[in-house]
Amino acid sequence: MQKIVLTICSINYLAQAKSLGDSLLQHNPDYTFLIGLVDRLDQSSIDKSQLPDYPLIELHTIGIEDLDELCDKYNITELNTAVKPFFMEYVYNTYPEAEIVHYFDPDILVFQALSDIESPLKNHSLVLTPHIVSPYPDTSRPQETDLLNTGIFNLGFLGTKRSPNTLAFLHWWKERLRDQCYIDLANGMFVDQLWVNFAPVYYDDVYISRHLGLNMAYWNLHERTLTGENIPYSVNDAVPLIFFHFSGYHPENPTEISKYQNRYTFQEKPDVATIFDQYAQILIKNGHEMYKKFPCFYIKAPVPKPRKRFLRVRKYLSLPFQKVVNFIDKVQI
Repeated sequence: MQKIVLTICSINYLAQAKSLGDSLLQHNPDYTFLIGLVDRLDQSSIDKSQLPDYPLIELHTIGIEDLDELCDKYNITELNTAVKPFFMEYVYNTYPEAEIVHYFDPDILVFQALSDIESPLKNHSLVLTPHIVSPYPDTSRPQETDLLNTGIFNLGFLGTKRSPNTLAFLHWWKERLRDQCYIDLANGMFVDQLWVNFAPVYYDDVYISRHLGLNMAYWNLHERTLTGENIPYSVNDAVPLIFFHFSGYHPENPTEISKYQNRYTFQEKPDVATIFDQYAQILIKNGHEMYKKFPCFYIKAPVPKPRKRFLRVRKYLSLPFQKVVNFIDKVQI
């Protein structure tokens, strides 16, 4: 039985992808690691010798119908998430021996065998991890209202096995993301994540894991504490840390846990300081400074906004009525 982990990124994130692959295979040598590349190697100045030693599957090679239209409508974040089910379906179709295909965001490190993901898949088709399993203690960010906007589940991870329900889910998800994968909270969209709120309703073999060692990240630090100064880590002195998600962390800003949160500093959460420092060193070792300089082929140049005419008149129209009258009087004089 073949088991696969897929990640998706552009060239500028290959240091993260390589770090994920290395950590995965260190603890799970029976897995195959694939990188779905939302980029074009033939349009990049990167040398082949600089690429990580993992299979790279370029976006334009997986047979997405109307790919140009998909690329035109989405920004780079929306595009990277919209193509997730397309890549996963491609992997199932291309690797007929694959019985398990998990998706991991590239900014993750694996610290243990993935048996706690595989075990639920014996009786289920999908494994999801909620952002949190207990309420937030205060009004710092993120809050529960943020998760109502961005999704109950974090889709930086998705565990799947080959089954009719998995293939049906991927087809349904793919069709939704083809046209509705925008960051548009006012219209009920936040890339791929909000759609998966429906998965446990539409499919009866979805497993929602409350394992505290899965998908530990900035959004659940209020309920999880790392113990141990090195691998293997434990969470709350109760369960092993399986994988940690370094979402929103950049080694260029090593004092910030994540750009998306303001609940904790490393001084207030010293239990995670070591693991972040280790991650920064791994990224540097794996070429982060080099890879981040390569522009993504699919990033569109910003469209200049047309200059609005009559700006001076529009300015005065926004003033109180008497000021408009005074302005008109002065113009007439």
